[in-house]
Amino acid sequence: MSDRSRDETYDEFYDCLNMQPKELEEWLETDESKSVGDTVSGESTGHKSGRRIVEIKRTNKDDLTDSQWSHMYKVIGYVHRHTAQKPSGDIADSNWRYSLMNWGHDPCKSD
Repeated sequence: MSDRSRDETYDEFYDCLNMQPKELEEWLETDESKSVGDTVSGESTGHKSGRRIVEIKRTNKDDLTDSQWSHMYKVIGYVHRHTAQKPSGDIADSNWRYSLMNWGHDPCKSD
């Protein structure tokens, strides 16, 4: 990944995630957070991703590892794909919203 694409990835990661680390940590402790997603080894992929996102957001840009950069790219793709699948009706208490929140994006928040 070139420096330019890392800069673009960094900017897009922060543009598409609207939850702060503490807010995401608190969300990940809820039953709603733990109730959604495909579960592997007792923890859903999204829930595990949320923990990594908190770690990434608390890491200085210059200290990010290749693995963290790769995960940032994965998160961007997930958020874009999932937001495009918005269901009709009230989303406030939907599994769709809960899944996105596990990935650091609350679609009910105004940016």
